Amino acid sequence: MGANRPHGLTRRELLVAGAGAATAALTLRSCIGPTPVDRGLRAAVAILRAGYDDSLPGAIESGFSLVPPPDVSGKRVLLKPNLVDLPREDKPVCTHPAVIVAVAEALRRRGAAEIIVGDGPALQRDAWQIVDAIGLTPLLTQHNLRFIDLNTDDLMLQPNAGSNLGLAQLYYGQTAWQADVLISLPKMKTHHWAGVSLSMKNLFGTVSSLAYGWPRNPFHLHNLHNAVLDFNHTRPADYAIIDGITAMEGDGPVRGTPVDMGTIVMGDNLPAVDATAARMMGIRAEAIDYLARAAGDLGPIGENSIEQRGETIASVQHNFAVDPHQAAIVV
Repeated sequence: MGANRPHGLTRRELLVAGAGAATAALTLRSCIGPTPVDRGLRAAVAILRAGYDDSLPGAIESGFSLVPPPDVSGKRVLLKPNLVDLPREDKPVCTHPAVIVAVAEALRRRGAAEIIVGDGPALQRDAWQIVDAIGLTPLLTQHNLRFIDLNTDDLMLQPNAGSNLGLAQLYYGQTAWQADVLISLPKMKTHHWAGVSLSMKNLFGTVSSLAYGWPRNPFHLHNLHNAVLDFNHTRPADYAIIDGITAMEGDGPVRGTPVDMGTIVMGDNLPAVDATAARMMGIRAEAIDYLARAAGDLGPIGENSIEQRGETIASVQHNFAVDPHQAAIVV
């Protein structure tokens, strides 16, 4: 990819799932018609029940059968988990290593030439300390996976394909930019500024803190939602798998409390995946600024524009606690 990569999402990533064939074995939500704000865009999202145990690989495979991943045969794949900070006692801060490994093995079975795990943590400057602390280090060796700290990776200055930050260019970690396939693996969490921290927000870790500092305060101070949108326009992810097995509510993304959801959320359109996860959390997707502004552009967010596959939202929904100043986002 590199400098020749097209800047901005293709419509294939946005629309292919909406055209997928549903089978009688699927649990689907009936869609009467698309939400007007989505401008006719459609997508499919899969909700699966899972745990951090032997059920997880099967759940990942089921999700891939419901919403197929991009073709990874012969390609270099970057798995981008959320490793924002060192884990804290009883607080599910990071994407669980079991999710990372299960996804990696599923992609290897599909012929991926190389699978890299990479993130640029916002708070902890040494990413390897997080990798060690969450127990990922021995699994990397066991599963033949390489880890790249995207904050200290070689820099690539690329044109900003968005129009929200007022920046002509953005500094990316080279591995994130050059990966053939980028998959966002966030933890399902609330966020004290953004409202929710899901697959779109997770792309913060692809731009380099060497250029923008820890925790990339220029973006937080300018407008967090503008940054999420520009990152998703410039180097979009090709697929998202949200770790909602043990999620976080309250003062997220690092100080909240755990919520046992027992689910993963999967799809090839990030706004649709995040809108679905938000509704599972009892949060109005339309009340999240970057999701509302992504609608009809980067993807659909309206319930009538998203085909739910696997579990229904109602069957797994739990109303998350949020910071008091975020009360307007809850259902």
